[in-house]
Amino acid sequence: MTVGRGPLLALAVVWVLTRAGMLLLLYRDSLGIGGVAGEVHALYRHWYGQFAQGTFPPGDVTWQYPPGAGLVVMSPGILPWLTYFQGFVLLTLLADLAVAAALARADSVRLTHGAWYWVLGLPLLLHIPLARYDVQTTALAVLALLALKARAPAAHRLGGALAGLGALVKVWPALTLIGTPRGRTTREAWTAAVVTVVALLLTLGALFSDSLGFLRQQGNRGIQIESLGGTALALAKALGAWPGTVRFRYGAFEYVGPYVSTVGHLALLLTALAFIWLLLWRMRADRWTEATPLDAALAAVLLFTVTSRVISPQYMIWLLGLAAVCLTSRRTVMRPVALLLLPAAALSSLAYPVMYLDVVAGTWEGLGVMVLRNALLLAAALLAARRLWTSTVTP
Repeated sequence: MTVGRGPLLALAVVWVLTRAGMLLLLYRDSLGIGGVAGEVHALYRHWYGQFAQGTFPPGDVTWQYPPGAGLVVMSPGILPWLTYFQGFVLLTLLADLAVAAALARADSVRLTHGAWYWVLGLPLLLHIPLARYDVQTTALAVLALLALKARAPAAHRLGGALAGLGALVKVWPALTLIGTPRGRTTREAWTAAVVTVVALLLTLGALFSDSLGFLRQQGNRGIQIESLGGTALALAKALGAWPGTVRFRYGAFEYVGPYVSTVGHLALLLTALAFIWLLLWRMRADRWTEATPLDAALAAVLLFTVTSRVISPQYMIWLLGLAAVCLTSRRTVMRPVALLLLPAAALSSLAYPVMYLDVVAGTWEGLGVMVLRNALLLAAALLAARRLWTSTVTP
């Protein structure tokens, strides 16, 4: 389904139909708890007003993003004939289309199916992708990885620059460089990433005040109810073994009560251990293929996702995008991982917004959805790590 004009036309038709359905859901915005678009209408629009005054959101506990995120929040301003919400959704759709087109181009060279995975996988998240800026971030990561697959040094530098820009938008795209081949490619890509980060940080610091204020807010985050740690606390609460409660803080529902800080510290420890494991893998890896950088990026982001104190539904956008890039290579070892992510994405949108009241209340229905979703993510992360190691490290 990836050769000739016919399949490309079919891909375009499916993209149009699925995105039209997502737009319809966003327009109605009444599914489950509703209010998915509220983050753009209220929060992003409010931040846009702050940037117009020359400052990052001062003292705003909901602003927890690197300074590059401000560029995405400000981007609807380039479409003054549209409302802020309309401009944001249009730019998100264009980023989505750019990802699909780039994947289709990569597929056409190797007869693979990454574009179909993205076009059909993203709607599993319903209309959430259109009301968050994670599609734009994922587009930067996808384009960075596809550039790193090329042979030309200029493409490697472009991939590094895109990864650096993505890191300043939402940190995790920096992990796309974890699997770059040793030697010249790594030097070119990592140097371009560092130069991009430093240059943009200095530029934003000169144009806006309080550009690093997000660091204060991130440090105060607790355990979100949708994280693996949150699911463990929810199970303990349902069994009567933990007396904590749910509270809305820092723009999300989090658990508060005894042992929450311990669970948070454990999550940070596991994240550190995941990073150490990735460094060990990079030192030990001695078999590199064209798919290794792609597989390593997916494995790394999965490990950091499952050990995070926060796993919002939109995080699945990142994973679907990286899995789609992996599927543009016939030598990828991540096909089973990509398959696990599809039901995990569907369960994520079932948890929010469809059954979010049950998830917040900790009913057995809501708890069952979260246990199953997080079990799939954990299984995908462990499987990705194992397959990455066994495919690249000689025993």
